Amino acid sequence: MAEKAAASKAYLRPHFKTHHSAEIGNWFRAFGVSRCTASSVDMAAYFAKAGWDDITIAFPYNPLESEEISEIAKDTTLNVLIESEESLKLANDLIRNPVGYFIKIDLGTHRTGIDPSHLQLIEALVSGSTDQVMFKGFIGHAGHTYYSADIKKIFEESLTILADLKDRFGGIISYGDSPSCSMVDDFSGIDEIRAGNFVFYDWMQVQIGSCKIEDIGVCLASPVVAIHKERCEVVVFGGAVHLSKESVAENGSKSFGKAVRLNENGWEHEVIGNVKKISQEHGIIEMSLEVLEELKIGDLIGILPTHSCLAADLQGHYYSTTGERIPKIIKD
Repeated sequence: MAEKAAASKAYLRPHFKTHHSAEIGNWFRAFGVSRCTASSVDMAAYFAKAGWDDITIAFPYNPLESEEISEIAKDTTLNVLIESEESLKLANDLIRNPVGYFIKIDLGTHRTGIDPSHLQLIEALVSGSTDQVMFKGFIGHAGHTYYSADIKKIFEESLTILADLKDRFGGIISYGDSPSCSMVDDFSGIDEIRAGNFVFYDWMQVQIGSCKIEDIGVCLASPVVAIHKERCEVVVFGGAVHLSKESVAENGSKSFGKAVRLNENGWEHEVIGNVKKISQEHGIIEMSLEVLEELKIGDLIGILPTHSCLAADLQGHYYSTTGERIPKIIKD
């Protein structure tokens, strides 16, 4: 990803909400990365404390956290997201130290952001820039790439929208979603890339086609607690509180993750079962009787998560495949 960004003369500002770890964040420094993205004020504070001094909080500005934002901005180049005149006024009134702001544009996901056709509102937000709260550019996340068969088309449409706004109003373009950033090679016209999931990938990304199963870099080790041969099912301690309830549809059923064999080097790439159902702590894995016969109570099974960002957020720490404990954010 760093090589692709450099080839297009763009900065890589990876989204650290996937791994939540200062130690893993440091791995990016070896590739020349000096800027990062966070999804919350608390996360921005965590990575600022870890030495990251150029951070974008890729979540709409929350005036209730203005004091915390001001504190981070005291020693850090900090950017927030704005999508209304009310938010911009509150930011100017409440934030005590200089911050930058990106105008969030809805590229078609319809989660947050301004419709790019609302030029009068966009012009008002650009012109509202001050020495205290400074306009930086336009930011977009094409989250609908996760549900489309034509990811590259969405990318091209998104780039056209953002490039037109940059031509009209100035600033830079900040763009990011792992499917298109994985499948597109030329990012000419984009100033910075904010993809995050690519650090681990997951089963959803395999289904989309933005990675191969061999590219998945995180796996949940789950102990077998019950075996039901009559149903060809295994129960593991690995439910919604470990994996989340994120799922993908497959042939009329759901998959909350894929089971794989663990080995001394991590895990194998052959799928041996499907996590078909989960409750709070229980994970129900459907597998063939032949594979099931290999298992006994207390064995560990690996689960490739459907969505690694959520699964990683739910864990207290990681272990590397060589047994090294890797810490991450500890929530209060």
